Amino acid sequence: MYIGSESTFYRVLRQYRQVARRSHNLVKQYVKPAPVVALGPNQVWTWDITYLPSTVKGRHFYLYMITDIYSRKIVGAEVYEEERGELAAVLLQRSIWREKCIGNRLVLHSDNGAPMRCFTMKAKMDDLGITSSYSRPRVSNDNPYSEALFRTLKYRHPGVARGFTTPDDARAWVSGFVRWYNQEHKHSAIKYVTPIQRHNGDDRAILEQRKAVYEKAKIRSPERWSKSTRNWDYIDAVYLNPNKEINDQRMRQLA
Repeated sequence: MYIGSESTFYRVLRQYRQVARRSHNLVKQYVKPAPVVALGPNQVWTWDITYLPSTVKGRHFYLYMITDIYSRKIVGAEVYEEERGELAAVLLQRSIWREKCIGNRLVLHSDNGAPMRCFTMKAKMDDLGITSSYSRPRVSNDNPYSEALFRTLKYRHPGVARGFTTPDDARAWVSGFVRWYNQEHKHSAIKYVTPIQRHNGDDRAILEQRKAVYEKAKIRSPERWSKSTRNWDYIDAVYLNPNKEINDQRMRQLA
């Protein structure tokens, strides 16, 4: 006896809204984090933890790193032998003191790992007046600044792959990397200035000078440009998790 195919059964079930997840556990729906904007340094930070390999197979160290999304400056970095929220809280407090930004109503974004959500870390953020923001589980795009920084650290500098003998060796290497990244690395996302130049507000004058140089070059040799010169306008706002409306507005500004 032929009644109908599987697709027919599913079509009828959908019609009567009887196709549902056949599980005892309901799937939790995670909402995208609200957009956050940084109009200056020390307003929005993101942080994360990544592995640093050692020379012993199966052993690794943990790199805790905090970055400012406005300037891309690394404001805090430390290497530990374990992953604990208490250590993250110490690094956060040191970074706040170093940047002298207590009372800035800072937003700190991270993923949903145990060190990020632990009671000690949350208590320290409350003491410092910091607002928390969290990514959705398994959605790396919610924390793109830390992800991009770790990618630069691991793939731009192949020395990491060889591994470190001791935590002190790893700390010495990370210290050199932070110095290079903040003071020498001309970051493409901030118009090829260094993070420290943008963090200190020196990038505005640098970009104005570049714009003038390009305009003079176009006057001398207009055939080199079919359209306008490179956009050296100052970046006045940096968004974390922008919505579609914000993205559309940014695209209109770049057009």
